[in-house]
Amino acid sequence: MIKGRFITFEGGEGTGKSTQVKLLASYLSQSGADVIQTREPGGSPSAEEIRALLVTGAADRWSPLAETLLFYAARVEHWRQIIEPSIARGAHVLCDRFADSTIAYQAYAGGLDRHMVEKLHRLVMTGVEPDLTIVLDLPVDEGLNRAASRRDSETRFERKGREFHERLRQGFLDIAHRFPNRCFVIDASQSIERIHSAVLAALKLRLRVE
Repeated sequence: MIKGRFITFEGGEGTGKSTQVKLLASYLSQSGADVIQTREPGGSPSAEEIRALLVTGAADRWSPLAETLLFYAARVEHWRQIIEPSIARGAHVLCDRFADSTIAYQAYAGGLDRHMVEKLHRLVMTGVEPDLTIVLDLPVDEGLNRAASRRDSETRFERKGREFHERLRQGFLDIAHRFPNRCFVIDASQSIERIHSAVLAALKLRLRVE
């Protein structure tokens, strides 16, 4: 059986993660691969219910600790219901955000102790980490301007303020620096086509996926 890969896309608001997930899914599908597209928070029916609590409402609706616990409640179900069985049958799972987002948003930007959040991950998601993480990096103002053009109600994190998003950006870059074998940083200010080409190059370099 072909080994399924778990590939995550990370980055701040407006970096184009969803677009790149779709482009990579199309590319892999055309080559005959079984591909699952998913997202966090959410991805499974029960996790999507938790998503609604997290991404809507006032910016200060939840404390960073409460957010972290809600994210992990959703993540456990997402992994159990969708990601793990898909990988087990040989599918490539492409996920728009995963555990790195919790570290970046709730620890680096939100002020929680990073080691505590990482310990929580080890406790409830033993041994789980992506095979490859694409980190899309973009200056904060450009990302927030892009995000503001979207017409949806999921704007809770976007409204947390510029300083929050600067810390967030640096958090993602630090995660990539700490895990160079897993993470691949791509300049998200390039054209969509150039970013997609860089994603494909990362797949071939890190995972030997053609």
